[in-house]
Amino acid sequence: MRQLMRLLRYLLPYWWQFLPSVLLLAAVGFLDAFRVLLVGPVLDRVLNPSSGSSNIRLFTLPHSHRPVYLQPYVPSHFHNAWTIVAFAFVVSTILKGMFDYGGTYLVNYAGYGLITDLRNALYNSVLRRSAAFFQKHTTGTLLSTIVSDIERVQFAMSNVLAEFLQQFFTFLFTAAVVVVLGRNLAWLLLLFVPFIIFSASRIGRRVRHTTRRGQDKLAEIQNILHETITGNRIVKAFSMEAWELARFRQAAQRLFRANLRSVAAAAVSSPLMDIFGAIAIVLLLLLGRAQIVRGSMTPGIFLAFIIAVFKLYDPVRKFALFHNSFQQALGASAEIFRLMDVCDEVEERVGATELPPFSRKVAFEDVGFCYASDGVRREVLRNINLEVKAGEILAVVGSSGAGKSTLVSLVPRFFDVSSGRILIDGRDVRDATLSSLRSQIGVVTQETVLFNDTLRNNIAYGQPSVGHRQVEAAGRAALAHDFIMKLPDGYETVIGEKGVRLSGGERQRIAIARALLKNAPILILDEATSALDSESEALVQSALHNLMNGRTVIVIAHRLSTVRRADRIVVLENGRIADVGTHEELLQKLGTYRRLYDLQFVDFETSRVTISAQGTENY
Repeated sequence: MRQLMRLLRYLLPYWWQFLPSVLLLAAVGFLDAFRVLLVGPVLDRVLNPSSGSSNIRLFTLPHSHRPVYLQPYVPSHFHNAWTIVAFAFVVSTILKGMFDYGGTYLVNYAGYGLITDLRNALYNSVLRRSAAFFQKHTTGTLLSTIVSDIERVQFAMSNVLAEFLQQFFTFLFTAAVVVVLGRNLAWLLLLFVPFIIFSASRIGRRVRHTTRRGQDKLAEIQNILHETITGNRIVKAFSMEAWELARFRQAAQRLFRANLRSVAAAAVSSPLMDIFGAIAIVLLLLLGRAQIVRGSMTPGIFLAFIIAVFKLYDPVRKFALFHNSFQQALGASAEIFRLMDVCDEVEERVGATELPPFSRKVAFEDVGFCYASDGVRREVLRNINLEVKAGEILAVVGSSGAGKSTLVSLVPRFFDVSSGRILIDGRDVRDATLSSLRSQIGVVTQETVLFNDTLRNNIAYGQPSVGHRQVEAAGRAALAHDFIMKLPDGYETVIGEKGVRLSGGERQRIAIARALLKNAPILILDEATSALDSESEALVQSALHNLMNGRTVIVIAHRLSTVRRADRIVVLENGRIADVGTHEELLQKLGTYRRLYDLQFVDFETSRVTISAQGTENY
């Protein structure tokens, strides 16, 4: 119930559409029941002309036994039984159609509005999560929740809700017709109520659980799709198409079985309602025949009563289907709210203030960091004490897994420190608002993230109103302007998903142009050239030189040639700072830096000499 109330809170902004829709659909139910009442006069008066046209009775009130006649509800100039009934039937049908259209439109307006707000809230919640959140949740799971689970809730809160309200009021007013026409016969139907409620609740619980399992299996498929589509070149390079197809088919088969279990659970409800309905009708026919023989009922009233019971049965049967749909929506919303309620590891503190413009230094004070996965904590950084002064270029080197990328990710709070603190100009970064902190930090990574948009919009990402001259200036400074102008539409060229229409070096230079345009005083370069060939690296290094000019830079690189210009070099080993110094100072020590240098350059020189000697012998 708490989950349902939380879902309905999203309906509050649309109450002025929802409330009129309820009233209109209530009118639809009333007019539907009113048309059933006209069946009695049709059989007893219209098809029996000898009975006359005066005092056409619709029904008699149960306790007062006061009759309710049709004539007061039609214009007085209608006197013939046929014209009176015909007018009432046509007008009620026209009004029912008008109210049905207006009510259905308004309730769908409210339902789709609810879903739009819920989808926006979910996306906003996911978008603002820390990097740790995305490490714990696969892309397929997130896509399944944002798309498929929302779709389940949308179906229930728009299409199903509109029909549910109409059928509910039809049931309500038709039940009243059954009571006033059938009198004692109507109470027979109450015998079936406990059986209907019990069976519906049991079926609903099973439907909710099977639907959740089906959504989980769908998330598996979406995850496989994401991996194989984004990694299609690796799949082809290793000729793994058959294996990936087999993996997809197995996931599809699991989804197939989960969907069958859901269908099997939901399909029971309709036949069960049919059985209850058939038993009720048979009993009513038996008892109603005796009522007609005794003269307690006219054939027309009894026929109207039976028709009302049949109309009552239709909403009851649909209620079981509605119940299943709402249970599916609740099952889907459980996952939606679970993601929205995940306690994030990086949150903006209450009372956080704007970070003033950077001017002095970035300091790491006894910083430690642990990754937590499935309850197991893995220590990555420990006892990091380091200062980076304004305008300084600091290089971070070390073996793979030493914690270099994790270290620089702590500055913009992609993760939060597990112990210690990081200060910018003496202020703990956790006391600053995330937007003011990250606005002063530019990031260029090895895995360049570009969007399926124009080059202009990719360079100006986060600054959509910036002028074309500034974008072009950033492109020139990043040595990207020349190749951009060779493209068919220049800066307006759409570059495809992840910039697939550009080379690796071109993508990297676009990322550098984006960082140049942001003009942040602190710059983080994480493996920015390690995946490039020599020619591309030379161009990117020149662009990086322009980018680093006048900024405080923390740069990571496996290639030691890219960090020789650094003012200081920090060597990380097993999550600790092993050494700090300039390139020349560290070469004099027989430490990790010298070992890495020898591996890259001494081995390279040996290989080059060997290749030259072989070439001379062949010559």
